[in-house]
Amino acid sequence: MDISDYRAAVAANRREHGFEAVDGRTDEFDRLWTARETDDTLGEVVVLATLVEADGADAETLLDAAAAFRDVLADTVDPRPGRADGGEAPTPVGYVTLATPDPDAALLDAMSGFTVAKRRTNVFPLVYDTEAERLHRHEVPRLKGRGIYRRQADDAERLFDV
Repeated sequence: MDISDYRAAVAANRREHGFEAVDGRTDEFDRLWTARETDDTLGEVVVLATLVEADGADAETLLDAAAAFRDVLADTVDPRPGRADGGEAPTPVGYVTLATPDPDAALLDAMSGFTVAKRRTNVFPLVYDTEAERLHRHEVPRLKGRGIYRRQADDAERLFDV
C-alpha cells in the first residue's frame, strides 16, 4: 500500500472513531490525534496517536521516535496523580506507528521489547508494513498488565489496521 493511501485510511479511521486533530504541532510529529474516553478496566483514558513515515526505519529510529512521543504525551496530558477537583488523573496512552515497507526482525524486536509504562505514561510503538499491509502490535500478556495491552490491541485495530 502506498504511504499516502495508508495515511488517508488512518485519517478516516480516526474521524470515524472520534479522534480529534491536535492543533499544536510538534517538531517531531506532523499529525497528532487525541480522544478522551472511559475504559471499563482503566477508567478515564486520554489517548494520543501519531503516524510516522519511516521508510528504511531501524530499531534506533523506532526507539527514538517512541521516546520523543513519550515526551509529547507527557506534555499533552498532565500525568500527575490527582486533579484540582479531587478526581483521579486520566491514564495517558500513546501510539506512535511507524509505516515502513518490509520491516526487519530487529525493528519488530525493538517494538516488542520497548518499555511501555514509564513516567506515568503508556507508549506503544507500532509498526505498519506498507508492503505486506500488516500492522505489528504488542501481544496481550496472559496476566499482569492485561488491561492496558488489551486497550492497545483494540485501539491499534480501530485506528491503524486498514
